[in-house]
Amino acid sequence: MGSLGGAAQGSSKPHAVCLPYPAQGHITPMLNVAKLLHARGFHVTFVNTEYNHARLVRTRGAAAVAGVPGFRFATIPDGLPPSEDDDVTQDIPSLCRSTTETCLGPFRRLLAELNDDSAATGHPLVTCVVSDVVMGFSIDAAKELGLPYVQLWTASTISFLAYQHYRLLMSRGLAPLKDAEQLTNGFLDTPVDDVPGLRSMRFRDFPSFIRTTDLDEFMVRYVLKETGRSAGASAVIVNTFDELEGEAVAAMESLGLARKVYTLGPLPLLAREDPPTPRSSISLSLWKEQAECLRWLDGREPGAVVYVNFGSITVMTNEQLVEFAWGLANSGRQFLWIIRRDLVKGDSAVLPPEFLAATADRGLMASWCPQQEVLDHPSVGAFLTHSGWNSTLEAMCGGVPVISWPFFADQQTNCRYQCNVWGVGMEIDANVRRDAVAGLITELMEGEQGKEMRRKTGEWRDKAIEAAKPGGASHRNFDELVRDVLLPKN
Repeated sequence: MGSLGGAAQGSSKPHAVCLPYPAQGHITPMLNVAKLLHARGFHVTFVNTEYNHARLVRTRGAAAVAGVPGFRFATIPDGLPPSEDDDVTQDIPSLCRSTTETCLGPFRRLLAELNDDSAATGHPLVTCVVSDVVMGFSIDAAKELGLPYVQLWTASTISFLAYQHYRLLMSRGLAPLKDAEQLTNGFLDTPVDDVPGLRSMRFRDFPSFIRTTDLDEFMVRYVLKETGRSAGASAVIVNTFDELEGEAVAAMESLGLARKVYTLGPLPLLAREDPPTPRSSISLSLWKEQAECLRWLDGREPGAVVYVNFGSITVMTNEQLVEFAWGLANSGRQFLWIIRRDLVKGDSAVLPPEFLAATADRGLMASWCPQQEVLDHPSVGAFLTHSGWNSTLEAMCGGVPVISWPFFADQQTNCRYQCNVWGVGMEIDANVRRDAVAGLITELMEGEQGKEMRRKTGEWRDKAIEAAKPGGASHRNFDELVRDVLLPKN
């Protein structure tokens, strides 16, 4: 259990238990929801896995999970065997299987403990559960206690629909794949028309788990089951805004995939506090962020730097890493490249000494950074990304166009919309080649297409800011969610 973080404040307060899926891209948005609730007077218990709790303490010190008054941390086990390396992203399919099969019991016990301890600690009884969609087992624990149960979908709304539309692909005979040849013979480019709530889709733009010859594969069944449970939740929160994904949100409701969807995005803008409070400084980055990245950017010209970061989960081969490296070198541009310790699969990243020598005066490589601050920095002119949803929104909020190299899951869907619907990016072929990397960087930073994308991204940034400010749509939606769903009905 985390520290209580100060004196109890009256047992009449509402008490939200927030349960993220235990990966960085899920923890960050859930933390923003938790901060919003705490700012609105809720007592908050934020639940990490024991593995991630230990990582946070190692990376940031015990103070990272000490909480503040009325905001405390608790833990449950993730059910995986102990790992040899305690500082890497866990295997996602294993983690999905393990949380689904083992976490309900510990979560149920945690809720019981919080309620049993409430008289002794003066903390309020639990009044609602806010869970990640893919921690859907928790609906059983919430329903047993008769609590409002709200889910947070941390990816894009378009990808939620795309997962549910796996059934459409099956009914049309497009899935499963007949053989592995279909991955390379052009089949992936097959247009898929009349997909409710989605536009201009090809088979390759659906989340990548469907690229299988076996529909009994665990991840296909898993995403259908988890997204299918959302209809049973009191409401679903999506980290997006109406102008961006209103069509997909309307489809989620009209297709009966959720009772009520609340767009509360972009969450980092909605949860930002100016001036900052002690709550603002709670950060759950599983990697140590290197502040020198921002100092390095301070010395660069406006729009001159390519920022490269493939997120917290993407892995690549060393050959792919080397192609990206030479693409950056040959573009002649300055760059900031985040290379996680576990970015190259099964190996440590090895960059050619010639590359390091050729770019010594114009490149900085780091292992992690405060990404939104980097994307907000005036010197950043382009973002080479995997198109995870947090990165997609952060690029929009920073007004930075993207070159997208989607890796897996929802990233393919996000990339399609970035390039074909929202007009803010260009896609790079999965078989990455240095000349293509250099060419796209040049086009994005100097060409007409790049100019148009910067204009579009600027427009989206303005719409995002508008949605999240007091009186904006996302702000109003949060008020409504609290009033109509999360506050106890006396």
